[in-house]
Amino acid sequence: MATATTSAAAPMTAPVTREEQRRFYEENGFLLVKRILPRDECAARRQELHDLAARLRAKKDINATWRGSHLSEEERAGLQVWHCHDVQFYLASFSRLLVDPRLLDPVANLIGENIQLHHTKMFIKPPEKGSPFPMHQDYPYFPHERNSMMAAILHFDDAPLEKGCVRVVPGSHKLGPLPTEPDGLYLSPQRFPIAGATPCPAEAGDLLLFTYLTIHGSGVNTSQEARTTCLLQLRDPTDKPTKDTHRSRGQGMMLRGIDPDA
Repeated sequence: MATATTSAAAPMTAPVTREEQRRFYEENGFLLVKRILPRDECAARRQELHDLAARLRAKKDINATWRGSHLSEEERAGLQVWHCHDVQFYLASFSRLLVDPRLLDPVANLIGENIQLHHTKMFIKPPEKGSPFPMHQDYPYFPHERNSMMAAILHFDDAPLEKGCVRVVPGSHKLGPLPTEPDGLYLSPQRFPIAGATPCPAEAGDLLLFTYLTIHGSGVNTSQEARTTCLLQLRDPTDKPTKDTHRSRGQGMMLRGIDPDA
């Protein structure tokens, strides 16, 4: 049986060549691709996301702090993570970013030239009390037949450990779907504590890719600066969902190549 361990060891060196990246992703279930966007472009996109968050917060609650028994009410008090779905429907620059070769070239290297959008999300962890995410797999939210689904996280500012960067359990995708806790779609915090997972610190412009079977989460942002990211869920268009769930406005849009089943 495949095994995976939780270890807070120093993050691995990011592979560079396409072949190295494929091997690393197949073995570990994640890949950090360095500097796909320049810092000045990231700063502009970051400002757009923070302006969007301010507009949305003036109208409604956009705090997506995870509910469940992994946090006590006292621990949850004051925690914030601002989020919205379908970022490209709010910001034209993100519509253009969805089909940018700088983003899609690394993805195509891992799942093939035909790339279909499932959904997008903005996540901003504000300073000092930016919410953690318990360790989980994305699989339970939108299971598919062949498990081609991947998360692509674009970083628009630096995400060191103290900002609550993403943490992963290398090789955990080989375990397949795992049972979740009764009160939510996260994994046992006793078996998979956040602090025990491998941190993936990133810089502005970095792209973190991982399979939807890879166990991942993140810690609290205790720094004096926000952590700003955009998450894209992407798939091979021939990989069909096994459950009609988690629909989004942009779902099914071809970002690259063709849909052979159309």
